[in-house]
Amino acid sequence: MSRNLKIGIFITVSVVFTTFTFYFWQMAQTPNFQVDKDKDFALLIPTGGTYQSILDTLKKHEVVNDDISFRFLAKLLKLPERVKPGRYVLRRDMGNLEAIKKLRNGTQDAVRLTFNNIRLKSDLIQRIGGKFEFGADSLGKLLNDPEECRKFGFDTTNVVSMFLPNTYEIYWTTKVDKFLGRMHDEYQKFWTPARIEKAKALGYSKAEVSVLASIVDAETNRNEEMPRIAGVYLNRINQSMPLQADPTVIFAWRDFSIKRVTSRLSALNSPYNTYRNLGLPPGPINIPSTVAIDAVLNAEKHNYVYFCVKIDPEGKLLGYHDFAVTYDEHLLNARMYQEALNKMNIK
Repeated sequence: MSRNLKIGIFITVSVVFTTFTFYFWQMAQTPNFQVDKDKDFALLIPTGGTYQSILDTLKKHEVVNDDISFRFLAKLLKLPERVKPGRYVLRRDMGNLEAIKKLRNGTQDAVRLTFNNIRLKSDLIQRIGGKFEFGADSLGKLLNDPEECRKFGFDTTNVVSMFLPNTYEIYWTTKVDKFLGRMHDEYQKFWTPARIEKAKALGYSKAEVSVLASIVDAETNRNEEMPRIAGVYLNRINQSMPLQADPTVIFAWRDFSIKRVTSRLSALNSPYNTYRNLGLPPGPINIPSTVAIDAVLNAEKHNYVYFCVKIDPEGKLLGYHDFAVTYDEHLLNARMYQEALNKMNIK
């Protein structure tokens, strides 16, 4: 074989090898998901999911740009035999190789679970259940099971107190019992010895503190006012006065569009109606924030037993409250509030 022929063969082989290497590199590394879209895609593979179900989902949502290269590498890397359930975010800058290795190795992306401003247990169940494989039905079954709730120190009425508003990272495939265990662990971490001692000093259990905190949370969105409002309710309880908390009446009616609690509404026969019943209602009327819980534990000491939404000189609601020691003082504040509602035609 001549020298020139050898050189020609070497050059040809080098070109073919380089071309093939470059093509393979492109196939493995070039972004291939959600290329023309403005967000990443979260692929959910349920327990028992198959390689074909992955392909069907990707096709349905038009996630993959080059389907042939994805399938080729997937088979080369044995993804069809190694499918693992989970939630996997396929980023727009992600190539086939990175994505397939992620799926094959079961490297899940956690769900960022955030919940707040939830009033009803049914709302909590739907909000959480829809984000995980276990679903709302499984979560609802446990949260409505007296024995299951008792394991965590609650009953079916106050078990929502175990869910502290925050942001949590939890895997989509987490089993429902493990999820509840995680929520209980977070609850236990929050209730430090110092907080437990403060609750004892008030004469309340942790669950009772949460109930009062839920009322405080419903009364104001001004964090700085919460300790003072908590002090008002504690004063009423200590003086054997009914709490007469409007939010508990609204909760009892399950009509959160109510803007003004009238005598007709406050006559409802319900254990949550604090106009008719002394003391705390049987459970929280929402999932209280940790700020509201701490506001109860650190309630302001004062002589106020009344409060009403503050009105500015022009008759507008300010979002803060006027506080009063005597009923006569309160009547003046309440009259201005009622007049402001009338002007705004709030029934």
